[in-house]
This record gives sequence, C-alpha cells and structure tokens, in this order.
Amino acid sequence: MSDVIGGLIVLGLFFGFIFLGIIGSAIRIVKEYEKGVVFRLGKVIGEKSAGLRLIFPVVDRMVKVSLRTVTMPIPSQKIITKDNVSIDVAAVAYFHVVAATKSVVAIENVFSAINQIAQTTVRNIIGQFVLDDVLSQTDKINEKIKKVLDVQTELWGVVVTIVEIKDIQLPESMQRAMAKEAEAEREKRAKIIAAEGELLSATKLGEAADIIGKHPIALQLRNLQVLLEISAEKNSTIIFPNQFMSTIQDLKQFLNSEEIGLTK
Repeated sequence: MSDVIGGLIVLGLFFGFIFLGIIGSAIRIVKEYEKGVVFRLGKVIGEKSAGLRLIFPVVDRMVKVSLRTVTMPIPSQKIITKDNVSIDVAAVAYFHVVAATKSVVAIENVFSAINQIAQTTVRNIIGQFVLDDVLSQTDKINEKIKKVLDVQTELWGVVVTIVEIKDIQLPESMQRAMAKEAEAEREKRAKIIAAEGELLSATKLGEAADIIGKHPIALQLRNLQVLLEISAEKNSTIIFPNQFMSTIQDLKQFLNSEEIGLTK
C-alpha cells in the first residue's frame, strides 16, 4: 500500500512539474521598449505590446523586437574620391525599428543587413565627390547617405534617423600638400593686405603733398611739430632742418608786413 502511495506522489509531482512548465512557457513579459511578434504554427498572428502576455504553449512562439534607437558604428572604409585620392572614412548611423513584424519577417538579421548596406552606401556616395567637397560638404554627404539608406531599410521596417561622418584619414603626402597650400594661401593674403596698405598710404601721402603744395607754410609747421616731438624725448642734440631757416625768414617777412599794414 505504501508503495502505491509513493508512486502516486511521484506521479503527481511529475505532472505538477509538467503543468508548471506549460504555464511558464505560456507567460511572456514584454518590456516597454519592445514589441512581441507572435507566430502560431509558423504564421504571424499579431504583435503584443508591453506588459504580461499569454501565448499557447508549443503552438505559439514570440519574437521580441527592440524599438529603441540603435547606434551602429560604420567601420573605416578605404575610398577613392572622384579626383583619385585614397582616403579612409569612418561613420556612424542611428536607426530604430518602426514595424516589428517587417523587421522579423522581411529579413533574417536586420542589424547585420543595415551594417553591410551602410558600408556600401558610404563608399558609393563619397566616391562621387572630390576631396575638397568631402572635407567641406560633410552635411550634404551625410544627408545623401541617409536618403539612400532610408530607401533600402523602409522595406525592413526600419527608419534611419542620422548618418554622420566622424573621421576622415588622409595620406601623409596629401596632408603635407594641403599644409603647403594653406601656407601659400596665408602668404598670398598677407601680401595682398600689405599691398592694400601701401596703396592706401600712398593715396593719403599724395593728398597730403597736394595740400602742402598749395600751402608751403604747412611743411614748416610740420617741421616744428617734429622738433616738438624730438624735444619731448629729452634729447641733448636737436637737428634743425635747412628748411627751418627759411621758415624763420618767412615768419619775419610776415610779421614785418603785418607791422607795415598796421602803421598805415
């Protein structure tokens, strides 16, 4: 009798574990940032949103799909630009799933597929630009890559939000050539600025010469001003220009003429 009771207990425990296993396989927890795609005997029957969800054991299977934005580094690519310069370009892409069922049914591994198509697109798009445009028009290139990727990934239920070129490696010979070009450009600007300064200075000197030519006494006044500036430095020796002697004579003649005019 005790053997029968022991057998029943073991059998009960066995079926109890089976029942708990069935219940456990029927319960699924879907996180807030996920969608659960439910297959019944291999056929999609719908999507489950966040929360505690029940499915039929054995016949149902749930595949969880994350809806969060994914940051995917695009490995450095060796690219030949339109002007035949070899460069290495690395980028990064941001995307997220908007249609969970498509991302599971339409393609086997959506993340691997996006990574591969992104590498190919970066090579194709950048290869259409010359080096100067690659360095100066990164925003335009990023937008063009994004548009091409969006067309490809739309069928997979994925939206690409941002594509950014984050690193461009140039050959050392090209770096030296660009440094020489930049230095030459700076020297050219410096020479142009100096020439413009000389032109402006010559123009002003010409205007000053015209004024002095009309008023000779102005040159003598300028000489006096120079002597005043020299004396301010407390120099022991002061050199008087030869023109200063004629200035004194001119002043005397001016004063004499003024005195004669007053006496009359």
